[in-house]
Amino acid sequence: MIDNVQDLKARRAALIAAEPQMRARDVAAKLNISEAELVALGKEGVVTTRLRAEFPAIIGAVPTLGNVMALTRNESCVHERKGTYGKLGGGAHVGLIVGDDIDLRIFFTEWRTGFALIEETKMGPRRSLQFFDAAGVAIHKIYLTDTSDVSAFDALVANFAAPETMIEITPRKERAAPVADNSVDVTAFHAAWDALKDTHEFHGLLVKFKLQRVQALRLAGERRARGVDASSLRNILMSAGARTTPIMVFVGNPGMIQIHTGPVANLKPMGPWFNVLDEKFNLHLREDRIATAWVVWKPTDDGVVTSLELFDAEGDTIATLFGKRKPGQPEDEAWRNLVAGLLTKEAA
Repeated sequence: MIDNVQDLKARRAALIAAEPQMRARDVAAKLNISEAELVALGKEGVVTTRLRAEFPAIIGAVPTLGNVMALTRNESCVHERKGTYGKLGGGAHVGLIVGDDIDLRIFFTEWRTGFALIEETKMGPRRSLQFFDAAGVAIHKIYLTDTSDVSAFDALVANFAAPETMIEITPRKERAAPVADNSVDVTAFHAAWDALKDTHEFHGLLVKFKLQRVQALRLAGERRARGVDASSLRNILMSAGARTTPIMVFVGNPGMIQIHTGPVANLKPMGPWFNVLDEKFNLHLREDRIATAWVVWKPTDDGVVTSLELFDAEGDTIATLFGKRKPGQPEDEAWRNLVAGLLTKEAA
């Protein structure tokens, strides 16, 4: 074990020397370990503290840190939002933080390991809280900013510090094969879709008919879901930015969904990445990983809700975009006009 640890540290040092800007996720992949294992490995210039698995209590204490940066990502997209965490609602399994800046849906049953890090950088110490699932994949990270309360961070870490122990990594289960299209009662599926009262009921619809999400959209019929080009993400963001139309951008993984609500302005393509680089909101999305994109219409008690949904080659959700709205309010006509423009362009 000691020999293996020393070998991993030597290989990590070589990787970082060759590519100093390589992200931890990519370093871990090249070492064939999880990101959680990479953090647990330790590093010169980094103080790493293992945290007890009391995740609701930890997140409940994060508001004391003041203004921070919340980061949630999946394989194809990174969502960063600055602000102050509000009060944690929900329960032990699903938590909610609802605020103008930090807006989260938290699935604590997926959370397994947490760390506090203090890293020495050229800009000074960088403090963060980092949380991982059973496979060692990052679920959520919280970075302190220049205006955060460092003493509150120190107190939180001291309060939740855990003894140094080996972390257990469990490989993710292989995804279940989809049911055959010809085994689906499409007529009943359409009727159930048309009877939706809230967008949150859509997951239950998929479970009821044993459908994977992209399969459901493919079987929905064009008045419920219409496939569009992968460039639709860039087109809709550029249009929203030009018209200053506020939108909602959802990015998540099995343990977290993070939401931005508001305008987007500073839009920059960089290689395969399309980026939003605003003061409070950053989005980094790999356009080359968009395998399918769909405009989707779901009925609700507040009227039809329109979304742009992006998926990778495995059928996992990369990001979902909506118009800005709150429960009890109809959909923003400006967002509907953006989507209508996108569909007109697609048709042309």
